[in-house]
Amino acid sequence: MDVTMALTGEGGCPIRDVLDRIGDQWSLLVLAALEPETLRFNVLLRRIGDVSKQMLSRTLRRLEEDGFVERTVYAEVPPRVEYSLTELGRSFLEPMRALIRWADGHQREVEAARAAYRARA
Repeated sequence: MDVTMALTGEGGCPIRDVLDRIGDQWSLLVLAALEPETLRFNVLLRRIGDVSKQMLSRTLRRLEEDGFVERTVYAEVPPRVEYSLTELGRSFLEPMRALIRWADGHQREVEAARAAYRARA
């Protein structure tokens, strides 16, 4: 698909659809935390740090709905629930790493541009 078509929404807009889901504040952090291993909810909560239980739960549901994350419930007392990346979720890791590398490599330029913009305004 042509980049212009992807951005303008002609014939549907896959980039908007995907960015709407993974572009929020928590999704990339959840995916990164699940990269090395399957995790239980409370472990994931501690790994991410400053996310609320409600927001983590909502983020996990959305990622599960879109096929990035799999939720496995074990019939135990007390119930055990684990989260892991699906193949689709794993396939997103490389573009995610590229985005992180770009952001890391250009953060100072973006900050300088913002400061220059504020100085002009």
